[in-house]
Formats: sequence, structure tokens, C-alpha cells
Amino acid sequence: MEALILVLHVLAAVVIIALVLLQQGKGADAGASFGGGASQTVFGSQGGGSFFGKMTAVFALVFFLTSFGLAYFASEQAKSVSGALDFVPSAPQVEETVGLPELGGDKKKTSSDLPVTE
Repeated sequence: MEALILVLHVLAAVVIIALVLLQQGKGADAGASFGGGASQTVFGSQGGGSFFGKMTAVFALVFFLTSFGLAYFASEQAKSVSGALDFVPSAPQVEETVGLPELGGDKKKTSSDLPVTE
């Protein structure tokens, strides 16, 4: 079911891109009223705008509905993977101490963090 929604989502996105590119801009209407070449289009100077606008709105609705469907499926899968971090191995503990360098070079180095009295 998720694969079908994903295919519809991608197809709706491609159709929206195509419909937006096929629509003529707002400036083309002014040119058509003065006898420009845009008045000799397939849908006329005003007819195609509403058709492409309605089709864009329909496919935008399909796109948003498929987006919500994909978000629902993703949230359901996230709920089923609640204990995924239990299987991650833990990093080994590092017991290296980083301290200030000793000023005297002839002192013994110890592996303890406690100060040594001499």
C-alpha cells in the first residue's frame, strides 16, 4: 500500500510541474488583448487558464493527500522500531587520564589518580 501511495505521490508531483510549465503567465493576457500571438492558442486567450488552474488544484490536492498518507505510514513504522537502540553495541570505556604536564622531570609516574607524597 505504501508503494502505491509513493508512486501516486511522484506522479502527482511530475504532473503538477508539467501543468505549471504549460500555464501562461499573467502578462500574456495583456498581450493577447492587443492582438499578440498568444491569442491564437489552442484554448484561446482566456479558455485555457481556468482548465489548467483547476487541474493544478486537483493534482495539488492529490499531492497533499499522498503526503499525509506517507507521513502516517512513516509514523507507524517509527512506532514499531521503538527498541532499535538496544542492539547497538556500547563503546569500550576509555580509562586514560589527561592531566597537566609535570614540572619536574625526575619524578616517578604512577598509574593512580591520587597524589603521591614523598
